[in-house]
Amino acid sequence: MQNWRTIPNLLVLSILTMLISCAEPQEGVPSLGFVDAFEDNTIEQAKLGFLAALKEAGYSEEAGTLQLTYRNAQGDIPTLTQIIKYLISQEVDLIATSPSLSTIAAIQNTKTIPIFMMVAPTPALMNVTDKEGNDPPNLYGIAENLGYIDTSFSIIPKLVKPKGATLRIGLLYNQSEPQSVDAFERLQSLATELGIELVARPVNTTADVPLVTGALLNAGVDAFFANPDNTIFSSFENILKACNEAEVPIFTSEAGLVERGAVAAYGADIYQWGHQAGQQAAQFLNSKSLDGLRWEMVKTRRKVYNTASADRFGIEVPAEYESIK
Repeated sequence: MQNWRTIPNLLVLSILTMLISCAEPQEGVPSLGFVDAFEDNTIEQAKLGFLAALKEAGYSEEAGTLQLTYRNAQGDIPTLTQIIKYLISQEVDLIATSPSLSTIAAIQNTKTIPIFMMVAPTPALMNVTDKEGNDPPNLYGIAENLGYIDTSFSIIPKLVKPKGATLRIGLLYNQSEPQSVDAFERLQSLATELGIELVARPVNTTADVPLVTGALLNAGVDAFFANPDNTIFSSFENILKACNEAEVPIFTSEAGLVERGAVAAYGADIYQWGHQAGQQAAQFLNSKSLDGLRWEMVKTRRKVYNTASADRFGIEVPAEYESIK
């Protein structure tokens, strides 16, 4: 029988061996660093789509044709920066980033390694363009603008009856995320056009969400719109629980949040978003050239609804919306 005192030493040795083997680049095999800013079931779909597209093109760890280093910052910004710097030190061939927080961190730390973004707004919305309005020269992948939000928001007055004279829609937005503020301002203008009262409250972190959500619901809103930002993604289950208890339906512009309990959305399919970015990355790996590549807009958007959530609130969703749960 093995002496139990040797087990810790053997464990340490095996871990060190594993780390060294992971860190050493394999000659002739392209290396990829994939960075998630936080843990989230919806955001994870982008990574799955990205890696699926690479596998379809012949690049996978299983086949020994790709060296993948995956890291998740678990919502910690200093950790996110450390991850990016580590990948740079490893001289990976490309960095894949999801969502926007990862993309911004990568842009801030490298101007040479190609960055393939996903689940991120356009460079202008992320405020990463230069004074002349030029995009970062090493930024590729797939982005989204805010145009699709109009469709998702505009359906609410067609499906929800106001308790009072005016329909009141609640919104949380992260005032430290430029794209979240831009979305809020866009929806505020749209609400005025539609004769809707937008009841908005700012948050800074996920820790703020429960208290601010409660205050928002106490204001007597008829519906809640889940703004497409990182804070909402990572706090959605808390928001959903509070809204369900208050009998307030949630609408959104993200199909993934519909799977998690929102009533309906018109927006990007997160898996396909990642898949589209993966196809572009595969093109780069195949040609070993960035000629002709630039960041692109999302191609696949869907109108979807959650059957259970719609039934819960007695909402009859238009026929063109597809049930996804």
